[in-house]
Amino acid sequence: QVQPVESGGGLVQPGGSLRLSCAASGSSFGRNVMEWYRQAPGEEREFVADINTGGTTRYADSVKGRFTISRDNAKNTVYLQMSSLKPEDTAVYFCAALSTITARRYWGQGTQVSVSS
Repeated sequence: QVQPVESGGGLVQPGGSLRLSCAASGSSFGRNVMEWYRQAPGEEREFVADINTGGTTRYADSVKGRFTISRDNAKNTVYLQMSSLKPEDTAVYFCAALSTITARRYWGQGTQVSVSS
């Protein structure tokens, strides 16, 4: 079982940058696809980016070219580097670990990102 814990959220001005971290406990980190989702007030949770066990990444069109996902298996941590932030990026960002063994998804508690001047 994997338990993700996000950190790094906060308030940033439009055009600014922020890096989110997600530390996932458990010895199976390297066998999980690591994902980032976000949920704005009144909206459904949406996919942001993921990185598979081989390091291949995928991004939502809305963040492509601005966000970068990466993982450090030695530290059981996945990162989301966010640049050129826009007010519409404001949301609670959730980290998730998708097991390639059981297909079960484990969610973190979320971290708030607010983009405002």
